[in-house]
Amino acid sequence: MTYQQTIDYLYSQLPMFSHIGSAAYKKDLHNTIELCNALGNPENKFRSIHIAGTNGKGSTSHMLAAILQQAGYKNRFVHFATPG
Repeated sequence: MTYQQTIDYLYSQLPMFSHIGSAAYKKDLHNTIELCNALGNPENKFRSIHIAGTNGKGSTSHMLAAILQQAGYKNRFVHFATPG
């Protein structure tokens, strides 16, 4: 299989916005909610804070960890960094 054949195959299999246009855009969380339901709603089984955005995630998460620790909470600070 050539590189181009591989790319063509992948694009034919994946419903990407760039491949099929606006039909790929989902303006609600229906699919995500259905997936969570199918998995038994694991997001409800533990307390967590999700920090997202372009800048400031590291300092925000460290600040929150310090605040929670000072308030007497035992917290497990887990930092997942995106590459790049």
